[in-house]
Amino acid sequence: MAYDRSNVFAKILRGEIPCNKVYEDELTLAFHDINPQAPVHVLVIPKGEYVSMDDFAANASEAEIAALFRSVRTVAKMLGVAESGWRMLANIGEHSGQEVPHLHIHIFGGRPLGPMLVRH
Repeated sequence: MAYDRSNVFAKILRGEIPCNKVYEDELTLAFHDINPQAPVHVLVIPKGEYVSMDDFAANASEAEIAALFRSVRTVAKMLGVAESGWRMLANIGEHSGQEVPHLHIHIFGGRPLGPMLVRH
């Protein structure tokens, strides 16, 4: 799938849509989710044009990969959930429920989160 430069996260990165920024460095941006699913719900995105984790792992530089994961850790610590526990989630593709075609990692925390998936 080709990267769609009109997606909402691309617009946020260009400054066309505001965000409630938590953290930013040269290669990443973290901001509060507009529809939080937990007391702490922040998105961390690479500034590069990557559709998903598959795309990112295949095409990002070593520096971009390191920066993304270090930013996730930094944000979890900044938000005070590193000690109590937190969840990191990246949806990849249609079946996972990925809504925005720009790689984004969710950080959830601030309360017990329960099981990852409902057991059937």
